Amino acid sequence: MKYEHKNLAGGRWRQLSFIEQMANIGSEVERSLSWRSRNNTDYSLKAFERTLELIGLTVDGIRNYAKLKELTRLRELLIDFFLGENQYNSTESFWHNYFLHFAYAARKDY
Repeated sequence: MKYEHKNLAGGRWRQLSFIEQMANIGSEVERSLSWRSRNNTDYSLKAFERTLELIGLTVDGIRNYAKLKELTRLRELLIDFFLGENQYNSTESFWHNYFLHFAYAARKDY
């Protein structure tokens, strides 16, 4: 598999805490939303693909069922929002708020 995040896929990703991983996933979602709002479908899709890559790396390292369940549901909702029919009625505001908490928690000690 060809990874965009080669350094992270090489093992660095597993050194990050779950909160840091989620904050990084959120950064890619924010990029995708930003490009989407500027009608740049190509860049938005590329950022979304990187989002899915990071979720996959996170899922590969999870041993906790509750976290695994959240990640797989997250992936399902994001795919529905960006590529599907948005059956779950997600909004950009929802995604901003969801990931804001992880970004804050990841940075609170810095």
